[in-house]
Amino acid sequence: MGESIAAIVLVVDDDELVRKTLSVLVSSLGYHCHAASDGLEAVEVLKATKIDLVLSDIIMPNMDGIELLSYIIKNHTDTDVIIATGYSERTSYADVIKAGAIDFIKKPIDQAELEAKLARALRERHMIRKLEELSMCDGLTSLLNRRAFDLRFPREAERAFRQNYSLFLALIDIDNFKDYNDTHGHTEGDQLLIGLSDIMREGTRASVDMCFRLGGDEFALILPQTTATQATEIVQRILLKFVESDYDGKTLSIGIISCIRDKSIKAEEDFAQMLKRADQAMYDAKHSGKNCVICRI
Repeated sequence: MGESIAAIVLVVDDDELVRKTLSVLVSSLGYHCHAASDGLEAVEVLKATKIDLVLSDIIMPNMDGIELLSYIIKNHTDTDVIIATGYSERTSYADVIKAGAIDFIKKPIDQAELEAKLARALRERHMIRKLEELSMCDGLTSLLNRRAFDLRFPREAERAFRQNYSLFLALIDIDNFKDYNDTHGHTEGDQLLIGLSDIMREGTRASVDMCFRLGGDEFALILPQTTATQATEIVQRILLKFVESDYDGKTLSIGIISCIRDKSIKAEEDFAQMLKRADQAMYDAKHSGKNCVICRI
């Protein structure tokens, strides 16, 4: 019951008596509860508060339950929805699930049924999130993996443009890593990769910067809301700390770029160009004698 105690549920119903009754019921089951009288009010709550699950009526003024469901699917991917309808309404279970709801419940709502559906929905949500986290995690280093990078980099670049803040991307490659593996063996090579991962985590801002292992001996950093000077200092500290750790003289080549959105081309093409620029900066660092940082604004 640990995750259900922390879960936050939003009850949405235009009938004040139903809304208040459901709010009391949901709270009595151990969940934190918010309430809204229609879809538009629910949207404002969702913008202000991280909601785990929405329990919404389907027929409401201003924005009905299906419209609210569509908004949540598009804008709040971590929020699940249960739709409630009266027995006289024609919307079917299949219609609601097809629209993207996690479940469907008939009104008047039975307490035992609601308790079971909330518990099941949140339990499934917890399991799905855990599986998603595992699928995004590099098994050796516990950093985010290439799949996570491919999903998050475009999202972060778009968000930086939309909210008008700077974003930097750094690509990191271990110089002559194959030689280290050949000399010391793959077990020691794995320890070097783990060591670099730890240095990256320690040298970046928790819950702000993002560290990735893209594969092999190639790593990446996404650095939001930072200047070129600050971003360069972050990667230089990582480079210095790695060299000081003395992995048989191994060094890093790092390319770092400013991710400024070019709205004259398609987003996918723009993100690919950013990655290509970062890759070129990293190779320029290698061709400049390795063990250095090349920054391109």
